[in-house]
Amino acid sequence: MSNVHNRIKAEVDSNDVVLFMKGTPGMPQCGFSATVVKVLDVLGVKYKGVNVLADAEIRDGIKQFSNWPTIPQLDVKGEFVGGCDIIREMFENGELKPFLAEQGIALEAA
Repeated sequence: MSNVHNRIKAEVDSNDVVLFMKGTPGMPQCGFSATVVKVLDVLGVKYKGVNVLADAEIRDGIKQFSNWPTIPQLDVKGEFVGGCDIIREMFENGELKPFLAEQGIALEAA
């Protein structure tokens, strides 16, 4: 396993919810990242944002790590869940909130 994969694995192992994104949760740098941030914020999910624009190794490495070609990418309890379209679809279908609850993720939203 490469050094970058070890770094990515350390992030997903030490945080219940990790969003690999362009920008930061407070200042997303692309519309897709902003959409996932908004969904997580609406649900009141505590998560760690990892800015792939600040680290080219992570930006390239996450795509191999998850075998998913695009960013953002959401990991929950060490498992890759999906990118923007999947997360938005799960949210709109009412599947995301129960999924997170099943994973033991606390939601702080009303």
